[in-house]
Amino acid sequence: MNTHIEQLQANIEPLRQEIINHKVYTLINDIEDLQIFMQHHIFAVWDFMSLLKSLQNNLTCTQVPWIPKGAAEIRYLINEIVVGEECDVDLNGNRRSHFELYLDAMHQCGADTTQINHLLQQIINGTSVQKALEEAGVANGTSTFVNGTFDVINSNKDYLQAAVFTFGREDLIPSMFISIVNDIYQRIPSSVSIFKYYLERHIEVDGDHHSHLALEMTSNLCGNDPTKWLEVEQAVSASLKQRILLWDSVYHAIQLKNAVSA
Repeated sequence: MNTHIEQLQANIEPLRQEIINHKVYTLINDIEDLQIFMQHHIFAVWDFMSLLKSLQNNLTCTQVPWIPKGAAEIRYLINEIVVGEECDVDLNGNRRSHFELYLDAMHQCGADTTQINHLLQQIINGTSVQKALEEAGVANGTSTFVNGTFDVINSNKDYLQAAVFTFGREDLIPSMFISIVNDIYQRIPSSVSIFKYYLERHIEVDGDHHSHLALEMTSNLCGNDPTKWLEVEQAVSASLKQRILLWDSVYHAIQLKNAVSA
């Protein structure tokens, strides 16, 4: 493996472990807890798609008339990831993006989609992401995470976008959370079958095949430029710290629900 990647992985491992072992998972015990988790996490699913499409715009030609842009190998890598994320299949074999699949899962389990739907409508109306988050009433930790992603997008640096995509988003679902969802599924399968399927697809596609493609893409874009690798480590570390803030928001929201219910 690329020595730059090995060094980066070693340096960010403490932050990854903090995310994987976050205390939020100890609070998710029932469908109501899962609903709160999903109401926050859907924003990370959405801005992940935005990061992905930004990479496609920067690394391939998405305009007419078409002209060849960048290295064909990198074009192949990003386009294959886009196909998997934007045009996967649901439980019934119908084509759905992973974002739409997640929304389907929210509807099935009764999670509130008001905030994410409001944000999408504001975006359609031309509102900036930051303003749309404010108007939707999104929690501070969640909005900080999304705004951080869009800072990377707006940097217009494809190697930073690729690195945050590769190291800041993939392979962060702990086995503990999978077990929690499976336990809830055993009790009420009709409420979480879609979400269970979403997680299985994430592990199968994102956590395996796509992660290898993304590693190759980041390595190709950074090459042996030490300045780029330093920027990459700073950006990835910031993204992981923002993910911790996102999970903190979920933790406090579930705590609040439990306090009210007590």
